[in-house]
Amino acid sequence: MGEFTDQEIIECLRSRQSHVVRYLSDRYLPMIRLLIYKAGGTPEDAKDIFQDGLIIMIEKIDSNDFVLTCKFKTFLYSVCRNLWLSVLEKRRAAANYLNRKLDEEITIDFAEEYDNKVYQDLIVNIYESLDPVCQQILKLYWEEYSPKEIAEKLGYTYGYVRKKKSECQQEFINKLQNHPDYRLIKKTETI
Repeated sequence: MGEFTDQEIIECLRSRQSHVVRYLSDRYLPMIRLLIYKAGGTPEDAKDIFQDGLIIMIEKIDSNDFVLTCKFKTFLYSVCRNLWLSVLEKRRAAANYLNRKLDEEITIDFAEEYDNKVYQDLIVNIYESLDPVCQQILKLYWEEYSPKEIAEKLGYTYGYVRKKKSECQQEFINKLQNHPDYRLIKKTETI
């Protein structure tokens, strides 16, 4: 395969002659490969960037107003370099995002999951320590039954249910706030 002038390369690309692509690959891929390797890329990265660079160049060459104002080699190198810098920037952004997500998950998940588990265990234990009438009334109240509906379900008067619900809630809150595990969690939350 002989040498091609820049103008011959452009004309061959316009007419989609595949032998010029092989020529460009043999001639300029090593230059692009070196660019990519120096910036931490792989052989696959170099091939991808070279192919994408050629596609961009063909698109530009196909436009009617295209004029080559430098050597073809320089133009190809510039296009590939810009593509590679764009890829590196996206990879850096993705890595930073992933690192931030992992940091957030580690700090949030560990602390919150532990606290949530302690809270759940604490609430269940305190609920189970209440008398059965309180348990029934609070359970129905948490299931969003009205005091009238609770009275009808349990066979109590409306007034008794309202008074008992208030007493049960207060007992529940007092037991919760006085529990050592709850105090420990609240203390660590303020730190």
